[in-house]
Amino acid sequence: MAQRWTDLLFAHWPVDALQLKELVPASLPLDTFHGVAWLSIASFYLSRLRGHWLPRLPGISAFPELNVRTYVTLGGKGGVYFFSLDAGSRIAVAAARATYHLPYFNARMTIDLAADGSVAYTSHRTHAHAPHAEFTASYRPVGPKLYAISGTLDHWLTERYCLYTVDTAGRVSRADIHHHQWPLQTAEAHIGKNTMARAAGVELPDIPPRLAFSSKLDVVVWRPVRMLTGAASPL
Repeated sequence: MAQRWTDLLFAHWPVDALQLKELVPASLPLDTFHGVAWLSIASFYLSRLRGHWLPRLPGISAFPELNVRTYVTLGGKGGVYFFSLDAGSRIAVAAARATYHLPYFNARMTIDLAADGSVAYTSHRTHAHAPHAEFTASYRPVGPKLYAISGTLDHWLTERYCLYTVDTAGRVSRADIHHHQWPLQTAEAHIGKNTMARAAGVELPDIPPRLAFSSKLDVVVWRPVRMLTGAASPL
């Protein structure tokens, strides 16, 4: 699946590793940076969504998306584990749940861009029988575009080139992700309502998050493969 992510805010919080280990499947070892675990919320606008060699489909190829994630590693390959992915397209939610087995949820979402480059973002989860979750924020970039240096926290948080899922039978799958390195800018944000982490069972510390903004990134997400002992097998 090819897609473009625009006007993206990363908000990162250090969290208790023991708390996360209780929520992340035991088959996925939690990844930490110098012994500290992190939880991140990413709000953005997804567009140009299409399957490989397929055209974009009107009405389902662009919508806001909001992710809650932490960081895991398996077989020496660091990746992302999603607690939730809220999206403003019912068709996209249904397709992603069926194809990638990811915890996508329907949400009522808006994203508005101001002339000064600031972004107003709202999300209210509407998925049936799902935990209540809301997020409202206004944010904007305040610095030049830079590329995180390998070995730094920002590089560790963003340069992740696969995602992991675990099905109800406990089987792990990995989907590889391809993109250029993130062009990051320092950001300022006012986060209003934020119950996204709590809906996943995580309590965030009462401290300001580590923020970063990215204006645009083109991404390809490959089909998931089932992880076997020392190998991977196509689903």
